[in-house]
Amino acid sequence: MNIALLGYGKMGKAIESIALERGHEIVIKVSKKEELVNLGNVDVAIDFSIPSSAYYNISTCINSNVPVVSGTTGWLDKYDEVVALCKAKKGAFIYASNFSLGVNLFFELNKKLASLMSKHTDYKIGVEEIHHTQKLDAPSGTAITLANQILEKINKDKWVLGVTDNENELPIVAKRIENVAGTHHVVYQNNIDEIEIIHKAKNRKGFALGAVIAAEWLTNKEGVFTMKDVLGI
Repeated sequence: MNIALLGYGKMGKAIESIALERGHEIVIKVSKKEELVNLGNVDVAIDFSIPSSAYYNISTCINSNVPVVSGTTGWLDKYDEVVALCKAKKGAFIYASNFSLGVNLFFELNKKLASLMSKHTDYKIGVEEIHHTQKLDAPSGTAITLANQILEKINKDKWVLGVTDNENELPIVAKRIENVAGTHHVVYQNNIDEIEIIHKAKNRKGFALGAVIAAEWLTNKEGVFTMKDVLGI
């Protein structure tokens, strides 16, 4: 495939390495949205840019009839607009807060645990995420996904960033530490015991591989998809 990389930071470079290993070509590398002009020879685009560029990048691809995979977080206030545009243009689009195959299995584990714990109201619940200091948004998109999955099963009003004493709120604690690829904890605890599930990324390779696999899967398809579609779960 001919791939356009929209966002050529650390993740973009990791995706490039995996894509080349899998026999693909990188025909466009874009660091700023103003550079995204001609997508004529592109089979699929992979967007790991910044929140202020993501909507422009994604909508440009859809309007150009180029399937697009996006892992950029912090722009989801316009997600519904992208979905409507994709349907109107009969395009192809995948968004995921995290493309790691392991994280997407972790999501399924999180939903199952939340379902099991829904009747045990004496447990306090918390989500914690740790990322590198260059990550611009907080909490992470992955942490928000985990929290929203819990809220679908547990009777709480909303998630909040930081510690809270309100029993109707689900706290997400976000930490930024140098040279951390990404760690996510979900904890249930009471005075008797503690139940915790953890996903620790060792490097960016898992995220990059998942994004490339998603791009391969999306080619020649029409619609709005998620990693559950890609993985068949």
